[in-house]
Amino acid sequence: MVFSSLLFLFRFLPCFLCIYFIAPGCMKNTWKNLVLFLLSLVFYAWGEPVYIVLMLFSTVVDYINGGLTGYFIHRDKKKVARIFVFLSVVINLSLLGVFKYAGTGLALPIGISFYTFQTMSYTIDIYRQEAEPEKNIINFGAYVAMFPQLIAGPIVRFKDVSVMLRERDITIEKISYGIIRFVTGLGKKVILANQAGEVFKTVTLYSALELTTVSAWFGLLMFTLQVYFDFSGYSDMAIGLMSMLGFKIPENFNYPFMSKSVTEFWHRWHISLGTWFKEYVYIPLGGSRNGTIRTFVNIFIVWFLTGLWHGASLNFVAWGIYFCVFLIVEKLFLLKFFKELPTLISHIYAITITYFSFLLFAWEDIPMHRVFVKAMAGMADAGFVTKGTMYLLINNVVLLIFLIVGCTNFPAKASSWLCSKNEICASLLQTLFVVAVFVISVAYLVNGTYNPFLYFRF
Repeated sequence: MVFSSLLFLFRFLPCFLCIYFIAPGCMKNTWKNLVLFLLSLVFYAWGEPVYIVLMLFSTVVDYINGGLTGYFIHRDKKKVARIFVFLSVVINLSLLGVFKYAGTGLALPIGISFYTFQTMSYTIDIYRQEAEPEKNIINFGAYVAMFPQLIAGPIVRFKDVSVMLRERDITIEKISYGIIRFVTGLGKKVILANQAGEVFKTVTLYSALELTTVSAWFGLLMFTLQVYFDFSGYSDMAIGLMSMLGFKIPENFNYPFMSKSVTEFWHRWHISLGTWFKEYVYIPLGGSRNGTIRTFVNIFIVWFLTGLWHGASLNFVAWGIYFCVFLIVEKLFLLKFFKELPTLISHIYAITITYFSFLLFAWEDIPMHRVFVKAMAGMADAGFVTKGTMYLLINNVVLLIFLIVGCTNFPAKASSWLCSKNEICASLLQTLFVVAVFVISVAYLVNGTYNPFLYFRF
């Protein structure tokens, strides 16, 4: 079940919200957390019911390891506490390894890459004394299984929500903000990402004799934008749903295509994943404290693992190393060099490097890479452009404009400016916008069949 489905929008979500809001908010939100935990398990089990056992196993194992880590830390027995941190990391990574990398043929449990990172960080933060063990297993279960961010993040660390699990208020303002954010994300996913994906799918169905240079470049552009709006749209929906439930979780995207370097891009794209690797891999390895060579080794390890996190295929590993190379080059001299140049040049550089990275990200099979690289290099069998290519471009020019504008902060700035001028008018327009986006999204879902979610495979 995905958020951008009629089943979720008109059955699961209304039923869940009714039960959640009716549940008493006393006893430090235990009843609401119980509803969140149990119905998250229902959500999780919709596709593969057997994996409820895996989720419950992870919950119990990390609850016990976290509790014992805290017990021995508070008694100054760090060596004993390390045993339970080690157990937590080994068990979580073993589960991830078996289901994602071992080639067993087992179906990949949804969200396993995200919640294993969350549960590992729980025990590690307790060891670091940055978080206290959760004594109530229902609260901890709600944290592990909470469906709004289970499938694709943002990766939420326990220390970020531990207080809210016990004490949170649900206000009209939070619900209103949550609805706006959720519908905005739904529109990104259904109206923009799905349509961009349709174009990319059309291009990939071309034979080598039909693919032109222009269609290859345009197809890859549409895939790049599909990934962004698909993933950021899902993050918006997750943040919106969590707001409706009384939680505030970290942002995951901050207009990454407005970046002026690859370094800045990764401060704006999938922020929660970058933060996790920085805090739990890069800094423990020594960060940039042990000289230039060691710093570059640490960067390589982080980006090798980042690529591997996305999948065991060589293309993902190559994708991680690709970014590693440019991040090291920027750290060596390129960032200083760009300070002397106009902003536009550094912006074009960042967009170009990012754009080509999606050539590695798009396919796991090497032959398709070869076909596209050959076509994009001007050696397409069908030539540079054809009438069919021009028809594809003209037919999608409006979509492309919406996609490009949607990558910038212009819509947000225009909305803020409007709100500052006339609050009543702005409120009315905002309501109309939310209704229109929701209605159009539902219409697309009713009529369309193409509704993938790319990050399911991660």
